[in-house]
Amino acid sequence: MRKWKLLYIIACLLLTTQVKGQDVEFSQFYANRLYLNPAFAGSEYVPVVGLSYRNQWPQNNRPFVTYSVSYDQFVDVMNGGVGILLLQDNQGQGAIKTTTASAMYSYSLDINRDLSVNAGFKVSFIQRRLNWESFVFSDMIDPLYGVLYPSLEVQPGKLSNSYWDFSMGVIVNYKSFYFGGVIDHLSEPNEAFVSTQDAAILPRKYTVHAGANIPFGYSRGLMKSNFTLSPNVLYQRQQDFEQINYGMYLSRENWVVGGWFRHNLSFDFDAFIVLLGYQVEKVRIGYSYDYVVSNLVKTNSGAHEISLTYLLGKAKSSCSGSYYYRKNRRIRAIRCPKF
Repeated sequence: MRKWKLLYIIACLLLTTQVKGQDVEFSQFYANRLYLNPAFAGSEYVPVVGLSYRNQWPQNNRPFVTYSVSYDQFVDVMNGGVGILLLQDNQGQGAIKTTTASAMYSYSLDINRDLSVNAGFKVSFIQRRLNWESFVFSDMIDPLYGVLYPSLEVQPGKLSNSYWDFSMGVIVNYKSFYFGGVIDHLSEPNEAFVSTQDAAILPRKYTVHAGANIPFGYSRGLMKSNFTLSPNVLYQRQQDFEQINYGMYLSRENWVVGGWFRHNLSFDFDAFIVLLGYQVEKVRIGYSYDYVVSNLVKTNSGAHEISLTYLLGKAKSSCSGSYYYRKNRRIRAIRCPKF
């Protein structure tokens, strides 16, 4: 059965004049905040280390696996934050491997006690490599017995391509509300492996994200319970590809649960995402699962994602959010979710 699915996919590719892909996507956007928006660098004020792992379609023979590690902190003399991000994306068990190293700076402007603006800029060095031995071409496949023959396809002169990339973003934080915008791939770099072929331009990606934190609770005699509800929306567009994620987080004490829908603007639903997170003073652990609801549900098993965040310092907190003291002023952190 898998053989016929493989042949069907290859036939579809052969009938397609142009094949395009989008950037790596994380379901736990705010656990990967430096990847989402460079303006988040230093937003927690204390030094933060983040790790993420995503395995998309694990039951397929060649899943998409992505790893990331990040570090950021606020630097008082720069009146902003700095951060670094390392990311590796493996497509088809390393058939295409993309490694990204990014550095970023975010300037923080406190307009008043309720309103702040962060503006960030990111520079990245990206290397993409091909493992030619992992590729299967149509002339290698026997209709009955699968992959049998050597291919007549000519190997490119180089199997790696490196280039610089740039991004910029902004975040506005007002009381319990926050809004952000990002433009990735400002220079639209060329990803082509063969110099004689047409340029393979990586198109700009536009991202808008917004949300709010709404505290509520109840009290019955000596029993008290406090909750925080955080509705969120994230919209992305890259050339002709558009998608929107919307849902909410519910937090109580150390636990966080969340759920989102993801689809395009034609309401072709892709996945329903569920999250379970646990957080203590300095450590946050999150797990999310993308349950596929599109036609791809017949050929894949969704996506698993795990995040681990460790704070190397302690920020005080209150019902109005996390804060710390700098130059005898209380500075409030951006109140976005942590997963």
